[in-house]
Amino acid sequence: MGASVIQSATMLLFAVGVFVYTVMLYNELVRLRNDNDRAWANIDVLLKQRHDEIPNLVETVKGCMQHERATLLAVTQARAASMNAASVRQKAQADLLMTGALRGLFAVAENYPQLKANENFLQLQSRISELEERIADRREFFNDDVNTYNARIGQIPYVLVASVMSLKPRSMFQASDQDRREVEVRLQKPNAAGA
Repeated sequence: MGASVIQSATMLLFAVGVFVYTVMLYNELVRLRNDNDRAWANIDVLLKQRHDEIPNLVETVKGCMQHERATLLAVTQARAASMNAASVRQKAQADLLMTGALRGLFAVAENYPQLKANENFLQLQSRISELEERIADRREFFNDDVNTYNARIGQIPYVLVASVMSLKPRSMFQASDQDRREVEVRLQKPNAAGA
């Protein structure tokens, strides 16, 4: 009788140990998933702030850039795409589109001296550039969190709990194809007449 009590107690302790360990794994996966969601929410807040600044920027440059309708249209369309994006993947793609459109706008603005001297434009350009830097920092944090999450749900014993929770790997925030292209630098030869 004593042996069966010890055997029953051992089985009970083993079952409790497995249950506690499974709960710990589950809680870790929930924490990681929530870290991913929080990291994306931080990016989303900055994207919203940037979206709020875009109409002011477009209004500021409209008068000066009469012949640059395509550039302004690209910014406006990118903003609309960003505002209509629902999923993280759609928002990430729309953000890359917006970044490219803003980059194009600021590049074209270099050709307009009166715009470069406009205090409102300079303030908006500075504010949006600051937001772009903060978004880039948050993307890095997001990718770190997603990487940790993806690695964890693929590891044993987490993979067993993750499959029960129906957890799937998440996509990282990636650079656009335009950002991956080589930058072409052209240097002009100095004018021989001035030498």
